Amino acid sequence: MKLRIYLVQKVLNFFDYFQQREIYNFLKKKIKDKSIFFDVGAHHGETIKNLSKYFQIAQIHAFEASLENFNVLKKKVFNKNLDIKLNCIGLSNEKKVSNINQSLESSSTTLSPINKKSKYYQMKLNTLGIKDYSRYIKTTKTNLDTLDNYIKDIELSNKIDLLKIDTEGHELYVLLGAKRNLSNIRFIYFEHHYDDMLAKGYKFSEIDSFLRENNFVKVYKNKMFFRKTFEYVYELKK
Repeated sequence: MKLRIYLVQKVLNFFDYFQQREIYNFLKKKIKDKSIFFDVGAHHGETIKNLSKYFQIAQIHAFEASLENFNVLKKKVFNKNLDIKLNCIGLSNEKKVSNINQSLESSSTTLSPINKKSKYYQMKLNTLGIKDYSRYIKTTKTNLDTLDNYIKDIELSNKIDLLKIDTEGHELYVLLGAKRNLSNIRFIYFEHHYDDMLAKGYKFSEIDSFLRENNFVKVYKNKMFFRKTFEYVYELKK
């Protein structure tokens, strides 16, 4: 089963590489100076690797809510030439302790409740060769805080050039927790899942409305291969 999951993930990563290359090349044209990046949902450091490849980096602040994923992240991310702050917390719209669903397919770990009756969910388990739900998800606890609190605590006064959010259905809550600092963020790059597997509690239109109300405009969109998921980039209006 683990071999099958590994192979499926390798296939997805192969196709994702080309899409992400397009996104980062797009952003590279707009983010040219030594910059500050926030990576929310850092997983095993894939975004950090891309950021170090495409951009001049002043600082990276990375957040991973899953302790299991964070322990891998710590081992994989080490670069004495980069200023990287690793934080084993999740970002949300309030400070609290929350359940987190640790997935056997680690990149799908989520703070969102899972709709076990979803046809998409059943299709995913079949693709991964998993027949027993309890083998796929393990529920544990994690600490959440807001981006606004974090920025206040570290006394960050510089602009954030890119806020990347990949939290498997928690993206709106991350943005709500950053409301006081949105005017200091140049670009926001996030995923949105359109399937009904994750009980997110919101729709894409709510993210879009919230960002537009805070002077952001959509500048990039693409559909991820083999998934009902889109990636978006929003830019703060000048």
